[in-house]
Amino acid sequence: MQSGSSIFSRLEVKKYILKKNLKKDLPASIVVFLVALPLCLGIALASGAPLFAGIITGIVGGVIVASFSGSQLSVSGPAAGLTAIVLGAIGQLGSYQVFILAVVLAGVMQLILGLLKGGTIGNYFPSSVIEGMLAAIGLTLILKQLPHALGVDSDFFGDQSFFQNDNENTFSAIGNALSHFGLAAIVISSLSIAILIFWPKFKKLSIIPAPLLVVVLGISLALAFQGTPYALGASHMVEIPVVNDFSQFIGLFTTPDFSAITDGKVWVVAATIAVVASLETLLSIEAIDKIDPIKRVTPTNRELMAQGTGNIVSGLVGGLPMTSVIVRSSANVNAGGRTKMSAIFHGCWLLLSLLFIPGLINMIPLACLAAILLVTGYKLTRVALFKHMYHKGWDQFVPFVITIIAVLLTDLLKGVAVGMLFSVFYLLRTNMRNPYFYKIQEEGNKKNIRIKLAEEVSFLNKAAIQVVLNKIPKETNVIIDGTNSRYIDPDVLETIFNYKHNAYTKGIIVVLENIKQQYTVPKLNNKVIEEINN
Repeated sequence: MQSGSSIFSRLEVKKYILKKNLKKDLPASIVVFLVALPLCLGIALASGAPLFAGIITGIVGGVIVASFSGSQLSVSGPAAGLTAIVLGAIGQLGSYQVFILAVVLAGVMQLILGLLKGGTIGNYFPSSVIEGMLAAIGLTLILKQLPHALGVDSDFFGDQSFFQNDNENTFSAIGNALSHFGLAAIVISSLSIAILIFWPKFKKLSIIPAPLLVVVLGISLALAFQGTPYALGASHMVEIPVVNDFSQFIGLFTTPDFSAITDGKVWVVAATIAVVASLETLLSIEAIDKIDPIKRVTPTNRELMAQGTGNIVSGLVGGLPMTSVIVRSSANVNAGGRTKMSAIFHGCWLLLSLLFIPGLINMIPLACLAAILLVTGYKLTRVALFKHMYHKGWDQFVPFVITIIAVLLTDLLKGVAVGMLFSVFYLLRTNMRNPYFYKIQEEGNKKNIRIKLAEEVSFLNKAAIQVVLNKIPKETNVIIDGTNSRYIDPDVLETIFNYKHNAYTKGIIVVLENIKQQYTVPKLNNKVIEEINN
């Protein structure tokens, strides 16, 4: 007799080869591949690493990480948020071979973090901050891709920060693009956006994915413009390394310098990469689960172990550190990806394109890829999202907006940290306002006051309760009711008992209803959790 877990595994494998899933995953994987390709190259360039390192990281992120991951829609690869760390670390460690040793060690640290259940930290990010992060990424995509859509490709796709490495900022780059635009790029990007918006509305025709059609259109129009004053140059096209034979391909790989393993600086860089990459992954996973149409939940500890495995392999073959990346994952969702096979296929396409069709890939205009990212960005930051967050109240809307602004002006992790600070402020503010319900009744010359405590009364409520108790007038009957309270913090209990003990000096009679001497937080049943996980 087969165990339940082995049957479950067999069913899991079977669903990945179902025709109804492959019909969605194969076209989506091509879209993700087309989006990932220039991002891999741009991030490698921004990081001061070989261009091949970006491609190999995308391949490992697609094939290795997706295979081990529990997420069905996440796509992993080199992350723009790590470029500054990587660039500085390569210079600090003195060679790329020593740096990729740090990547391997960072992967080992992530594996350990996953085994220690470190993934649960992702559950503590408020939804308003996650929604703000998604909207900010959408706006970043729109602002950063506008120059490419206008035909100005002087910067690279990897530079996603507001203040760019070319002494420009996001807005000045757009201003320059408006004064140096190219007609061919505008025609390609405009028609591409129109196709992406209207093509899916034709049900019978939508069997051909709109992004794939956009790429075919882009190549065709680029060829049509050749020989005219508006022809696109090499800088306006995708550019991947051209490999003529297998020996050239093997020669692109780099191996770590293990002799530097005792160098303390290597371990510091490894720890930095492990922490930042893990945080960025957990944030991305949380965001991806929110936009998953089927609303599946990713096991975060398993994700950390998958990322750790990916970084170990990436470092061993000369790749960059990787994370789960929201841009590629969002493109996957918007293209209709259904299972992790989409991410695995995208990794295979990256490998095959490098080996067999680098010339064809290099014919794709960046303008049509920019169009795909512009539409993806709009879906992440649509007007309806702002309206929805506004109607949820200021305690949700303010952290949401602050997160957007902070991410736009800094980077993902700093922006989320600022958003978290504002979210915690509103949480504390709400928590301190609602520790009790106050009711006053008058009988003759004497007041009866009933203070009904909330379900959870924490240390943060201590000051508010003390203020209320100190303001109660003399010769008053006070009832402090803990009937609804599941937990009261020990410091609050001490305040209440001390007040009851000393209140007689003011002629105040205090009655405590259903207030225990001590409250304990109920422990989770580990046996039940294991059964659920299995």
